[in-house]
Amino acid sequence: MTPSAVEDLLRECAPRVLGVLVRHHGRFDACEDAVQEALLAAVTAWPRDGVPDNPTGWLVTAAGRKLTDHWRSENARRRREDVVAAQAELLVPLAAAEDDTLELFFLCCHPDLSTPSQIALTLRAVGGLTTAQIAASFLVPEATMAQRISRAKTRLRGEAFPRGGDRARLGAVLHVLYLIFTEGHTASSGPDLNRADLTAEAIRLTRLVHGLLPDDGEVTGLLALMVLTESRRAARTTADGAMVPLAEQDRSLWDRAAITEGVALVTDTLSRAPLGPYQLQSAIAAVHAEAADTDSTDWAQILVLYDILDRIAPNPMVTVNRAVALAQVSGPRAGLAVLDSLAGDKRVDGHHRLAAVRAHLLELDGDLDGARESYRLAARGTASLPERRYLEARADRVGQ
Repeated sequence: MTPSAVEDLLRECAPRVLGVLVRHHGRFDACEDAVQEALLAAVTAWPRDGVPDNPTGWLVTAAGRKLTDHWRSENARRRREDVVAAQAELLVPLAAAEDDTLELFFLCCHPDLSTPSQIALTLRAVGGLTTAQIAASFLVPEATMAQRISRAKTRLRGEAFPRGGDRARLGAVLHVLYLIFTEGHTASSGPDLNRADLTAEAIRLTRLVHGLLPDDGEVTGLLALMVLTESRRAARTTADGAMVPLAEQDRSLWDRAAITEGVALVTDTLSRAPLGPYQLQSAIAAVHAEAADTDSTDWAQILVLYDILDRIAPNPMVTVNRAVALAQVSGPRAGLAVLDSLAGDKRVDGHHRLAAVRAHLLELDGDLDGARESYRLAARGTASLPERRYLEARADRVGQ
């Protein structure tokens, strides 16, 4: 097995191993440290000695020994004996054991943790990424990320493992997964528009949740939204990394297999599950995916979907996107009026996305001076280099 394949296998095993240990021993922080050490040992041993017949059992044993070593150093004989006894119990039924991965998701998204900490801990504990990998993903120093993860684990010390899950936290889990995906789809800063590593990880983790909760409409809707959005990745940038807006993308580059999967997912969930925000967003993405070009897009249907979304889950970015759809149906001035309704809204005031959409609608309306000023305002507001270059180029174009 190649090192890459070993790494993939380890990431699949990691949440189950951690879930087993936490369920039996508590002490999330100590168990998580032990699992990380076991994963590092496997990275060295498996390419050299071969992958064991029961990889998860191997990792449980290795992590259990790490726990034993840890507690021995604390002179905790009773806990050490518990570990030895628990290992014997765990190894035999592991293949058919209860999967604790969903509970692990819920624990990582504990409401007392900040959203950045929830994201970091989810990627570490459920995604199996190292601290260095997570730090690189979010463009922060490894020491900073290590401190963030350490504080999160300390906060969870003594927290009961949410046996049976806590559906009240499912919204937080999906929100964290969506944030990871969004950062990968359009990086908030840096030289690249896309972060394929983050989008891939977000989709992988969401598939995992979907496998555990296949009948949940919002889980299915989020997976559909991610798959449909990611289907456009190859067309979103040029060979030199420049941003290509949706209207100008070569749609022959869109991933048709992903579109087929995404459309099937959203069609299925809309027919049988209560309506939710992720389902609506995935339905909008499906309408875009099935259109041959911008002109043939069913903007009226998209506007209806945004109207519903604006009612059941209002937020400024939904309003901004609804303005785009309304402009397509009723003209740019109608869209601009919607944007005006956001004046003074501190949640979006100064956001480059609002300025960029205003610039686009002003350009469509023939107000080139206003468009140029808004494009430049938007360019100054983003730390993404591809987005900034695109907006600056648009400002220059309307000035000609």
